[in-house]
Amino acid sequence: MTRQCTGRARGEQQRPNTHESSTPVQISSAAWRHVRWLSLCLLMLVAACAPAPSPSSVTPTATGSTQAATITAYHGHTSTVFAVAWSPDGTRIASGGNDNTVQVWDARTGHLLVKYTGHTGTVYTLAWSPDGTHIASGSDDSTVQVWDAKSGHLLLTYRDHTAGVRALAWSPDGTRIVSGGSDNTIQVWDATTGQQLVTYTSHLGSIWAVAWSLDGKRIASGGNDSTVQVWDARSGCHLLTYPGHTAPVRAVAWSPNGTAVASASQDGTVQVWDAASGHHLLTYRGQTAPVWAVAWSPSGVCVAEASGNTSDEHPRETMQVWNATTGHRLMSYLVPSSTAYADGTLSVIWSPDGKHLASGGAETVVHLWNAPALCRR
Repeated sequence: MTRQCTGRARGEQQRPNTHESSTPVQISSAAWRHVRWLSLCLLMLVAACAPAPSPSSVTPTATGSTQAATITAYHGHTSTVFAVAWSPDGTRIASGGNDNTVQVWDARTGHLLVKYTGHTGTVYTLAWSPDGTHIASGSDDSTVQVWDAKSGHLLLTYRDHTAGVRALAWSPDGTRIVSGGSDNTIQVWDATTGQQLVTYTSHLGSIWAVAWSLDGKRIASGGNDSTVQVWDARSGCHLLTYPGHTAPVRAVAWSPNGTAVASASQDGTVQVWDAASGHHLLTYRGQTAPVWAVAWSPSGVCVAEASGNTSDEHPRETMQVWNATTGHRLMSYLVPSSTAYADGTLSVIWSPDGKHLASGGAETVVHLWNAPALCRR
């Protein structure tokens, strides 16, 4: 098909119009005023109809609503809470932190159900098995421990990391676990036997984030080299690198439909990008503080972030929820006493039904919150 061009090529001179009259046209002053008035109206109409900027180029400024009160607060930890995870059935929450423990408690009442004390270092990360029967926890003691979620009985200790474990995730089918840490490696291993299956070494620094795609075929990972990398979970082959951040990446999350990834960084942004191409879709910058955690709502409509409190304007608003498509802020949560801790809120997770969020941080308390109505299933 021949392409038709309406403009002129560079350097091409305009040809004279042989049909134009050589006689000057005389226009009255009244006619000129009429023409100028019509031109002004046309300019105003064009400005009014111009498309709004793409969401990818917008830094959201809408403040949304503010929620000050938690619906439940769990006070079982004695030091910073680094990780929270909701059970698949929504009845229990597991939390781990600097007191070297993982505590499982009733999401409705806050009653302690199990206290796991098998680690000898800070617990930075944990995850429920898809069937809700087991919990895997990763620690500064360089191990990942898999244990029974009801009894606390230890089932397996994975010891192939040579430094602290900072991130882990269970595969959607429950057969594998991926873990990464300060030894700059990411390892995929059998969740039952502990046999190592894949080692990924393309990051240049400590690993802070890992996440499986919904189909279990790909893993997204982020760390101190400020990149997010997507790679094949079976072969370990690198698929793409997202280079949009300018500081360490602390969290990654796949959208529920598997088409996009949200990544949180110490550069103060959450960035959403296409999981297949790496094409940037949206940057959310709610504060100048580092963003420690990000979580997509089960509905896929909203994204929650947890951040530090270095903002002078809103020092307590260390957790926010925003529209995943537009970047409009829907809710800011006032975390009690967070002004006393520079790290602010370090972890956030949605309930399986999307109605609530749980957050943990430097103040040692795990808070439960009501989610915006738009985000619920």
